[in-house]
Amino acid sequence: MRKYGLSVDNVVDANIVDVEGRLLDRKSMGEDLFWAITGGGGASFGVVLAYKIKLVRVPETVSVFRVRRTLEQNATDIVYNWQHVAPTIDNNLFLRLTLNVVNSTQNGTKTIRATFVALFLGDSSSLVSLLNEKFPQLGLKQSDCIETSWLRSVLFWTNINISTPVEILLDRQPRSPVNYLKRKSDYVQKAISKECFEGIWKKMIELENVAFQFNPYGGKMAEIPSTATPFPHRAGNLWKVQYQTNWNEAGKEVTDHFINLTRILHKYMTPFVSKNPRGAFFNYRDIDLGINHNGENNYVEGKVYGVKYFKDNFQRLVQIKTKIDPHNFFRNEQSIPVLPNPMEK
Repeated sequence: MRKYGLSVDNVVDANIVDVEGRLLDRKSMGEDLFWAITGGGGASFGVVLAYKIKLVRVPETVSVFRVRRTLEQNATDIVYNWQHVAPTIDNNLFLRLTLNVVNSTQNGTKTIRATFVALFLGDSSSLVSLLNEKFPQLGLKQSDCIETSWLRSVLFWTNINISTPVEILLDRQPRSPVNYLKRKSDYVQKAISKECFEGIWKKMIELENVAFQFNPYGGKMAEIPSTATPFPHRAGNLWKVQYQTNWNEAGKEVTDHFINLTRILHKYMTPFVSKNPRGAFFNYRDIDLGINHNGENNYVEGKVYGVKYFKDNFQRLVQIKTKIDPHNFFRNEQSIPVLPNPMEK
């Protein structure tokens, strides 16, 4: 991502069936519709049958690691420094941070565990050298790293033993029991102080069954204009926040409890994230941001969540939607709305 951008930044063609039943490619659909379905949600505009994606080159050897540190192992200082390093370091490095609540070594207490997970497009000695220079607080050692092929690195990121035959990636069956989850998102644009992180730790321990995942931006993500695709969260964003809550027990009461934990943590983070609008990542489809009933208030309701997902690109998406699907045939709870028709008022 930090090296080449998103998948939508590398789409070169697509096939879509429009509301008239026509099969269109990029040339026949035109650049407006092609732009809309490369990051604006194809389901609002038609049935996307295929995307043609430009492949990018990766070296024969890539390096991965997963390093964990608790508060007792100086996690606050390491996390504080991570936010200054991860979005600005060499574009060949993607260094994700996850945060969750675990049992402390002190009897009966809880602590925060920070897990740093990396993919580096290069060998491990270069990776260790880079981090010892740019991020010495992590204390990365050669023994923490695994050199592998890019394809096998996918196993690592999916928590599958890296020596497993890669054919397992063709398996369409879930590898673990299906559980329930809630995800929300935010964007951080200004560094968070150590004192504020300590407040976040306190809130997480209070809620207990919550977690964060921080994906650093910068690199290619910051070089691509915010209007190049409908996805607008480019330069100025340090990292994306994913709020995570998982549970295994069915039932409305249990579900409401865990979803509410995520909402409480999301509310607590308000001072630290983007504002006016408070941005959100479209792929998580967070219906807390608003639901469209696709009635006479279609546009007004759609704008509530639309500007959070797409910021200034929302209005262009609405214009394209109104032009190619004026009667709003392709719709869902968070689809792109159509402009109100003044002749009908």
